[in-house]
Amino acid sequence: MTNGKITSRKNPLVQQARAVRDGHARELVFVEGVRLCEEALRAGVDVESVLYTAALEESASGSRLVEELRRICPRAFSVTESVLESVADTTTSQGVVVLARRPLTGAGVIVLGDVTPLIVIMHRANNPANAGAMVRVAEAAGATAAVSTKGSTDLFSARALRGSMGSAFRLPLWTGATLGESLNFCAERGIRTVSTDATANVAYTEIDWTMPRAVVVGPEAGGLTDAETHAADECVRIPMLAPVESLNVAVALGVILYEAARQRGGSRRQGQEAGGRRQVKPL
Repeated sequence: MTNGKITSRKNPLVQQARAVRDGHARELVFVEGVRLCEEALRAGVDVESVLYTAALEESASGSRLVEELRRICPRAFSVTESVLESVADTTTSQGVVVLARRPLTGAGVIVLGDVTPLIVIMHRANNPANAGAMVRVAEAAGATAAVSTKGSTDLFSARALRGSMGSAFRLPLWTGATLGESLNFCAERGIRTVSTDATANVAYTEIDWTMPRAVVVGPEAGGLTDAETHAADECVRIPMLAPVESLNVAVALGVILYEAARQRGGSRRQGQEAGGRRQVKPL
């Protein structure tokens, strides 16, 4: 460290940042870039450490961000461009990396309250960018919460966070459930589960989305198995013109959720407190 600036790629904090980026320190999440760091701050995440370049402070938005990060985190350090490049998960460094405590996840963060539930169940979602996009569209369309089952990608990995663009910090998430656990959770609360299949008899526009619902989507490559599809209470299809036989899973989810939002009278976010993610409360 020279004159308060980290100049070595072997600095312990720099090495820790790379470990978090690569998923080797699961208690922390790797947040990169001005926009994502701003979203993390708005959501009230606990910031552990900050690495930023002097160039970041040359812009008004960058300067404001650094000032706020310094205010809430005593472990905020200026680093050289080459050091941050060695840490960055993107091709071109965005000037700032935050290491934050992983937000709470689990069934306990799903607080239904007096709203009509609309839950997304992502079963074995293994593409980080798609998983992040699904979390983002879930929040945008007014979903109550999202569940990712065992075998799914980490919703707080660097790529998934970029895909969700901050939604993962705000939307209540239950990670690591089994499909059976998530279906039982819904059944116990009177939430009807809906899967998708191209051969289903009913179109997604032909069912009542104003009642408590949960949408179950499968992995990108093969989708849900027949058994998984039929484990849901109902199954719908999205009509497509030939020769198209399938849609990207995030696109398909968006189509369905916005039909639910249309029937419910808009895409207003439901079941969340203003200012960030709900913390663990009794169900």
